[in-house]
Amino acid sequence: MKLVTFDEGRVGRVDGDQVIELDVPDMRRYFELGGAVEPTGRELPLADVRLRAPIVPKKFFHTAGNFREHHEESERVNWSHPVLPWIVFFQNVDAIIGTEDPIVYPEALTNEMDYELELAVVIGKSGSFFSPEEAEEYIAGYLIFNDITARDIQREEMKSGVFCLSKSIDTFCPIGPWIVTPDEVGDPHDLAMQLRVNGELRQESHSSRMSVTIPEILSHYSPMGYSPGDIVSTGTVAGVAGFSEDAASLYLRPGDVVEAEIQNVGILRNPIIAWSERHGAGAATAAQEV
Repeated sequence: MKLVTFDEGRVGRVDGDQVIELDVPDMRRYFELGGAVEPTGRELPLADVRLRAPIVPKKFFHTAGNFREHHEESERVNWSHPVLPWIVFFQNVDAIIGTEDPIVYPEALTNEMDYELELAVVIGKSGSFFSPEEAEEYIAGYLIFNDITARDIQREEMKSGVFCLSKSIDTFCPIGPWIVTPDEVGDPHDLAMQLRVNGELRQESHSSRMSVTIPEILSHYSPMGYSPGDIVSTGTVAGVAGFSEDAASLYLRPGDVVEAEIQNVGILRNPIIAWSERHGAGAATAAQEV
């Protein structure tokens, strides 16, 4: 089953080429109710609705370093810090956008806006201190996350060993296009993954290449406590612009279109626009040293 948030925040499930509206105020409440929600009786063609970010979670556990290949590519360019498993911080949920929503390029803050394709897990119920063997019962679904990153800001932040601003700027958190339930995804460790910029393949990998498993990730962070609808990202794969030999030519720019695709989940598509297009000429504030 595919669960969507659409138009002005209505919630629904996709049935073929139709959206069945559900009688619930938002997607987080859907999971708080355990999915025990009735249809309103209204159906709309999927092609006629505007998909939004499928959920704004109470907590977004942003994990990183779970694909060894990403760490290996960082070493090739002498990145400032290792990218190893068990990196985590809380993402800024106010930065969340959905598929087709524009990512705003903050040119006064960064010249190195990068992409990171990730599979993310949606938590279905409250829980804490559970084992990897118990983790599956907490998984309500999966979605795609494009972890947009300002590499120049990140390099400065990582001098302290901590980074957040570089990945949490407004519109830097595209997720979607919907939440796909586990029965429809199948084995989450057997999914092809691709990211394209203007149709050009930039990242290509497979979820089987994780150096830790999704149940291990969920269990590891469970002492912090999960709420229904929380999101846990699982880290990016190789192929990011910032860890390439010619990074400057690959960073995102206004006019680009990014497509993040994961097998059995879908395609998350976002255009890049200039700050002036969203806020007006000269609206961006001057960058400050981190």
